[in-house]
Amino acid sequence: MASKVRPTIMNLAKFSPRIVLALVLQRSLRLLTVACATAPIFLACPAWAQFAPPDPGTRVKDADSLKPPIGVKVAIIEFLDLQCSDCARANALLKQAVAQYKIELVRHDFPLPFHSWSRNAAVNARWFDLKSVEMGNSYRDEVFANQSAIINPDNLRLFTEKFARDHGITLPVEVDPDGKLLALVKADFALGQKIGVEHTPTIWVVSSKGMGAAPFVEVLDYGQLSAMIEQALKDKRDK
Repeated sequence: MASKVRPTIMNLAKFSPRIVLALVLQRSLRLLTVACATAPIFLACPAWAQFAPPDPGTRVKDADSLKPPIGVKVAIIEFLDLQCSDCARANALLKQAVAQYKIELVRHDFPLPFHSWSRNAAVNARWFDLKSVEMGNSYRDEVFANQSAIINPDNLRLFTEKFARDHGITLPVEVDPDGKLLALVKADFALGQKIGVEHTPTIWVVSSKGMGAAPFVEVLDYGQLSAMIEQALKDKRDK
């Protein structure tokens, strides 16, 4: 859900014209979203992605950053926003692919500037990561699953407190008092900008260099995700 606080000109100046254009389109679609929510059931409304790039594919500016972790042959890299509805839809597919093919999912935070609570959620997830990677990922999954009920930062705080209690821990008043977790989120965002990421989710299947054809392929059609992973794994086995 879009933030009720309008981004400032200084905020927008940090982003490319494509992101600014997407923001304008996002705001323009609010009225249509409301109309769809209140329309009679027999009227069909389009299913909008969080926002899509105006042309297919990301113009990768730093290919060296798109590679799997050391010692891993094939992985999925995702740049995500926890408030992004399309990211929530993609999450189940990515988890299924990771479980099926036994590959790694490398998640990077890319909170969009016009979302009211996505950056806070990313910081919270980093705090849970300190308890365990599994808990951090579980928190992200739960945020995606309950996204429609989290309407503002206050709701997010209540949701996060309950998640912590359900896992036997207490959420501190200040999750990130020294700003170290926020610095990690910002570093992820800077990495995304360096690569050329301009929308969420942006997802690649990546493979280790020198062991196959293309070292990275962007997932533009979720229906092709399994085929892309299988091809990358086949390329590795054939080498």
